Amino acid sequence: MQVEINGEARTLPEPCSVATLLGVLGLVAGKVAVEHNREIVIRSAYDQTFLADGDALEIVHFIGGGGQ
Repeated sequence: MQVEINGEARTLPEPCSVATLLGVLGLVAGKVAVEHNREIVIRSAYDQTFLADGDALEIVHFIGGGGQ
């Protein structure tokens, strides 16, 4: 299955949920936000949101920083 992640084409196994995708990419669910076909996926729905061939995803990593 071909999907686009942050503008880059990727091949994924089928079936593939957002949670599975994050595991394949080595990402921690609590430290990212995911947009699937231009809609934000709430974290509690990562296991139930399945990807299809041609889907587009944007994944944003949260980076903590020290403020004063």
